Amino acid sequence: MSRVNELVDTLFTGGRGAAGLYGRVFVVSAFGGITNLLLEHKKTGEPGVYARFADAESDHGWHEALSRVGDEMRKAHEAVLENAGDVTQADAFVAERIEGARNCLIDLQRLCSYGHFRLAEHMLQIRELLSGLGEAHSAFVTALLLQRGGVNARFVDLSGWRDEGDVTLEERISKALEDVDPATEMPIVTGYAQCVEGLMREFDRGYSEVTFSCLAALTGASEAIIHKEFHLSSADPKLVGAGVAKKLGHTNYDVADQMSNMGMEAIHPKAAKTLRQADVPLRVTNAFEPEDPGTLIDDKPAESPAVEMITGLDIIALEVFEQDMVGVKGYDASILEVLTRHDVRIVSKTSNANTITHYLDTSLTVLKRVEKDLARIYPNAEISARLLSMASAIGRDLKGLSVLTRGLQAIADVGLASLGASQGPRNVDVQFIVEREDLKPVISALHKVLIEDKSAKQDKTSKADKPIKAAA
Repeated sequence: MSRVNELVDTLFTGGRGAAGLYGRVFVVSAFGGITNLLLEHKKTGEPGVYARFADAESDHGWHEALSRVGDEMRKAHEAVLENAGDVTQADAFVAERIEGARNCLIDLQRLCSYGHFRLAEHMLQIRELLSGLGEAHSAFVTALLLQRGGVNARFVDLSGWRDEGDVTLEERISKALEDVDPATEMPIVTGYAQCVEGLMREFDRGYSEVTFSCLAALTGASEAIIHKEFHLSSADPKLVGAGVAKKLGHTNYDVADQMSNMGMEAIHPKAAKTLRQADVPLRVTNAFEPEDPGTLIDDKPAESPAVEMITGLDIIALEVFEQDMVGVKGYDASILEVLTRHDVRIVSKTSNANTITHYLDTSLTVLKRVEKDLARIYPNAEISARLLSMASAIGRDLKGLSVLTRGLQAIADVGLASLGASQGPRNVDVQFIVEREDLKPVISALHKVLIEDKSAKQDKTSKADKPIKAAA
């Protein structure tokens, strides 16, 4: 979104003519970094407006954080809008939304200073209110940008700003689009939608994909397309080389789910389910290469076994060791309860007779709270945490490829070691636990052995299979 101005003449209008310009609905996310400032930083956990407001009921530190959001929003739209009048409109929009949110939080803070009201009961609504600011801003700015370029674009706000009454997600979308004609207009829709279900309760920051999939299903779209700033590739081109990483081209929802588990977020699994049930095909493309068909994601199995992708994720290994757990059923129930209560995402898990290790995607700040609670529940246990990384080989069908064995050998061949490795019976992924500083070279090593070498063999075979022409 921070480069949306580069897409006007390509993705939005390029080569389409009047006939092909419309018939599309765009669902947008916030400009880069804005949601981190509104909530908390997704990777580092650095507090944003929401986190500051939640941690100090009477402290006004969140005021500065909210003002900073307004400043960054203005910087974002000034970078993509060229017309002074458009910038003025966008500035006014930001001021109205930011100050409206500020007044709402002040009023709520004042109300909860009385003993009859509890701020904790309203925190989810506050999180949703703040989230909607980012998407509303980017959708409004995108509509302005397109209108200046001669497109009949319309800003469609699903954030529920100053709306009365709760409605379902389907009702919110249907009502917002009831007087929109996609044949003659280009709706620019907010990725966040306020609804009675409370999207953030279940999906947290994956809500835009849910809105996107529901809208595609409701409108009976011929295709649902996710535009990213890169292709879905066999690995990060920055790690293995731009000419070495290969576009997937075609994969299935099993692989998409594994990607989500590794933090790549091709699409939220439940959003994908909505599209599958509505029989709407999903495609992931590079927004800056609109002529490329990208990668199709469907339910079809692979034509032959193959590793399709190598990816990785920084994790924290939380280990609970206690002799008393041997033979005890459901020993880890309390561990799971604590992790759930602190909203910690479990990437993977291993256990033996007296040790349970959870590989977690969380911040150190949250983990300290988890360790404190676990120490209270298991006073005799040894609880430790370690910063590690996980590399994963993913494919629709890994049967017969000896990925675990070949992967461990590939890691050893570059002078590194895997601290743990696992493969499930479903044969869609193999996980390797490594030191954090080893993740990048491990990904490169796995990609070379499991993907590049196979491609090289296939190229040689195809050349060898070509008939030799006799000389005249």
